[in-house]
Amino acid sequence: MNEKLENGAVWLDTSGNIIHAHGGHMLFKDGYYYWYGENRTDDNYVSCYRSADLMNWEFRNNILTVNSQTQKIRVRTDLSLKNEESRNGKVNLERPKVLFNEKTAKYVLWVHYENGKDYKCAACAVASCDTPDGDFIYHGSFNPFGYMSRDCTLFQEEGGTAYFISAARDNADLHVYKLADDYMNTERIVHKLWQGEYREAPALFKRGNKYYMFSSFCTGWAPNQCRYATSDGIETAWSMKADIGDEVTYRTQPAFFIKIAGTKGESYIYISDRWDGKDYHNSRYVFLPVTFDSSGNPVMDYCEHFAIDVKTGGFNIL
Repeated sequence: MNEKLENGAVWLDTSGNIIHAHGGHMLFKDGYYYWYGENRTDDNYVSCYRSADLMNWEFRNNILTVNSQTQKIRVRTDLSLKNEESRNGKVNLERPKVLFNEKTAKYVLWVHYENGKDYKCAACAVASCDTPDGDFIYHGSFNPFGYMSRDCTLFQEEGGTAYFISAARDNADLHVYKLADDYMNTERIVHKLWQGEYREAPALFKRGNKYYMFSSFCTGWAPNQCRYATSDGIETAWSMKADIGDEVTYRTQPAFFIKIAGTKGESYIYISDRWDGKDYHNSRYVFLPVTFDSSGNPVMDYCEHFAIDVKTGGFNIL
């Protein structure tokens, strides 16, 4: 059992294997946090782990692989999960995010899709499953409303309305799309944010009535200054961006945020990747607490060792 974790170290699951969950997302359901992320080993694309305490992670399944079942749901959709012209015969599925849809009782995954040979597709893709850690059915890739779509995230309101946010126009803009009620398609485009400012790795959370969106600049595998913006609503105006963390965001890039609420309060946790551009499989994870000053501005400092107490809602720096 892990009583503390070290940021930037190699993290192992409860079976002693390296955790493969980069660019990922978490979903809380029925007492467990499900952690989804990229797994580029063998024939895998997306893996799923679960934990009751956010400290000890049990491997559950490789939920998307080159052999996943496919099912077309759109008129023009690419169902390819293999590409013989790519280096390893695979396509690229990056930054997987998963939401649970109460109306359909389905777990719906959105991901950035590329053909494995180059980055010209700039598409999103959708998959779904009846369980959080089962074999997802792949529904194919497409360009939402004809736009490019790269680094992405999902956000779900308390009432169930969901949004897909992705980098568009060669990463120059961030587009915000409202999803259809079943989360299987984009219903309409809501925003084209920060045009020409080249933002990627969007990550979004809500605190009280305020929304916060973090994103990075486009510097490939190299870390850079993370910036954040705020809004009173997903579909209303967003502020200009402000810096957070140091000039390389403690050598991380945003993946997503998780909120834990307990008996003594709540914590907001920035979950990120520390990429190794020379050896992808040597990339690591960094969890950091986000606190807030008297004006509601987020503050994020670095820590090396930490523990999370989901019962109290505490993030404890050790």
